[in-house]
Amino acid sequence: MTAAIAVRDLEFQWSKEASVLKACSLEVPKGEFWMLLGTNGSGKSTLLRVLAGLLAAQSGQIEVSPPVGFVFQNPDHQLVMPTVGADIAFGLVAERLPVAQIRQRVEEALSAVNLLHLQRRPIYALSGGQKQRVAIAGAIARHCEVLLLDEPTALLDTDSQFTLVEQVQQLVKQRNITALWVTHRLEELNYCDGAFLLESGRVVDKGEPARLKQRLMQHHSIASQ
Repeated sequence: MTAAIAVRDLEFQWSKEASVLKACSLEVPKGEFWMLLGTNGSGKSTLLRVLAGLLAAQSGQIEVSPPVGFVFQNPDHQLVMPTVGADIAFGLVAERLPVAQIRQRVEEALSAVNLLHLQRRPIYALSGGQKQRVAIAGAIARHCEVLLLDEPTALLDTDSQFTLVEQVQQLVKQRNITALWVTHRLEELNYCDGAFLLESGRVVDKGEPARLKQRLMQHHSIASQ
């Protein structure tokens, strides 16, 4: 199966004393929704930023199908325009599309995340979950092949959390995009096709979400005894 994300022997360090990723390797098949698990400091967010091109690795091979969309943990870090529609249109500026085509892309993307009715809504008037869906709509408007999401539900309540993860699951299937989602919430594993477990900067386990969920639950149970 063709991989939309392929990483081999990736090395990243802030300094000689602070190595974050060590011989890290993984592959995400095209058109699948995978999650990245691990404790704080395991390298999850750093790996995602390297994949997005926000950080440069010292060595290793990276192949990611362009274009790539990145969704931050806090959507306020990436929504820059005053209204929903304007923010998504702003992300298309570099493509120099005709106005009519921009309008079509904006409406298509908002429809995909069920927010077309909020096209003229000010960003400040949105809930956290709605802001995250606008960030995802921005990636859809740009026709991104790969969607990278860095703990997108960390700041959301439980209902918004599950709405968002279900939305991404549906988008992956309907649009044949590929998603890699960083999480620490084990219940979100119920929605993905596969998962990776990161420890000390390398992938130590991968595969069936239910099995990895069980492994981590057992580990947590032992650790809390």
